[in-house]
Amino acid sequence: MEVAAPRTVTESVAEQLRLMIHQGELGPGDVLLPEAELAQAMGVGRVTLRAALKRLGHSGYIQVRRGARGGAFVTELEAPYTEWAGRMRANRADFDDILDFRIAVESRAAQLAAERRTRQDLLAQERAIRDIGMALGRASFRRADSTFHVAVARAARSPRLEVAMRRGRGELFVPMDALVYTEQMDSCKSAHESIFVAIRDRDPIRAGAQMAAHIEHTREELSTILDGDSR
Repeated sequence: MEVAAPRTVTESVAEQLRLMIHQGELGPGDVLLPEAELAQAMGVGRVTLRAALKRLGHSGYIQVRRGARGGAFVTELEAPYTEWAGRMRANRADFDDILDFRIAVESRAAQLAAERRTRQDLLAQERAIRDIGMALGRASFRRADSTFHVAVARAARSPRLEVAMRRGRGELFVPMDALVYTEQMDSCKSAHESIFVAIRDRDPIRAGAQMAAHIEHTREELSTILDGDSR
């Protein structure tokens, strides 16, 4: 059995930021927090943060601009998406394994959320669903989508499940420009509403099934994109 080498702090910070971009918490054109604030938020020194940003710059995720209006900006993500899509096309078993992992983790999270949710959890989920309907662009839509899934995981009251959920979502790279935006927004909102109702009604079986169906739909959409890219 091959044992993965431990990550350095720099690699871990770069990975955290990369996952945030993949999940849609950060999108093209977004500017990261000022260096001092971001380093403090991530619990690392500024030298480590600079090294992590340099890594992300080399892989096409971040562009650092100098000057009064400078900062670290998320790129249009063309290069990293092309690299990710190539890997997924070359290894479709890995692609399916990521989706299978997401279904296992997030379906269980939805079940536990239905059993353990509070009124505050429901309000957080409702806000995320409302934000999807009010999204003015792909970036705000992806943030609202991510916020809903995080809210469900938090309602499960399992920190490990939440970490697993974030990692599973971060292993996918959903290029919203490749999707029909309005159709994607409508189908996602409808799926989230169905999951929410099951959680609100304290129906764990239905909540898990609705979450699984939602992620299966994501599998179909991404498969269509990858097949189209290969052509």
